[in-house]
Amino acid sequence: MKRLSDLLDDYLQIRRKFGVKYKSEGRYLRNFVSYAKQKSAYYITTDIALDWAVKPKDVLPSQGAKRLGVVRLFAKYLKTIDSRNMVPSLELLPFPYRRKSPYIYTDNEINNLLEAAGKLKSKNGLRAKTCTAFFGMIAVTGMRVCEAISLDRKDVDFANRVLTIHRTKFGKTRLVPIHPTSVSKLEEYAFFRDQIFPKPTSTSFFISSTGKRLTDYAMRYSFIKCSQQIGLRCKVDSRGPRLHDLRHSFSVKTMLRWYKEGANVEQQIPKLSTFLGHVSVKCTYWYLSANPELLQLAANLVYGPEEHTR
Repeated sequence: MKRLSDLLDDYLQIRRKFGVKYKSEGRYLRNFVSYAKQKSAYYITTDIALDWAVKPKDVLPSQGAKRLGVVRLFAKYLKTIDSRNMVPSLELLPFPYRRKSPYIYTDNEINNLLEAAGKLKSKNGLRAKTCTAFFGMIAVTGMRVCEAISLDRKDVDFANRVLTIHRTKFGKTRLVPIHPTSVSKLEEYAFFRDQIFPKPTSTSFFISSTGKRLTDYAMRYSFIKCSQQIGLRCKVDSRGPRLHDLRHSFSVKTMLRWYKEGANVEQQIPKLSTFLGHVSVKCTYWYLSANPELLQLAANLVYGPEEHTR
């Protein structure tokens, strides 16, 4: 009989063959398998799965539901191999998924954020330059954080003012045009970066102060430090405006500008959806309901400025 760890390797391999990255889920499952091993469990039971899902003392209901959901899918796979595996009921730890309301940064807040990033300390001064360019690029392009981290030097075409995004959330490649002023800022960053590391060991466009590719954790940590410094978060806040909200801000402000300019937003949204790398325009339309000002402008367009308030 195969061990749970070996069965997990098989399961992850199958999932990834279908294009599912399964990164955080893979970490969850490896942690679960280690927990099951400590309990001398050779197959999944509801008790073991539930105990593990709520084990962290500070686990939120949404996190516990997610953890159990990941194990539930793994258990379904294992049950086809060995019927002794139990699939936890859907009635356990129910928690409906709710998308977090986006925080829309003002232009002044973004400027303050970039100013704070420019003061971050490192031995060679690269951390400040990297964070400023990184945060700024997300703010003006709406790129995902993971896309910006994965960006290689060859993907930044200064001459044609375009970025090539290869490793997207849904495995698609897309081109992102950038404004000449943004090109200038990225060129300034690249020049400084190459002065510090003239013989790079990483192909990454954005690098850390040690010359390596950035990590998601490091960038979010730096972002939180800058947020606290400019008053967007208190020093003890574990939640608040996120780095990803720069992407939301770009999207909402783009749509607001279209409405105020009198553009045909319905025709423009598919363009924004493609630009952002959304798998469906439904994902882009979500911003209408997520932002009150956008919703009001849309209602004004359909019903008139007064009719929808009656």
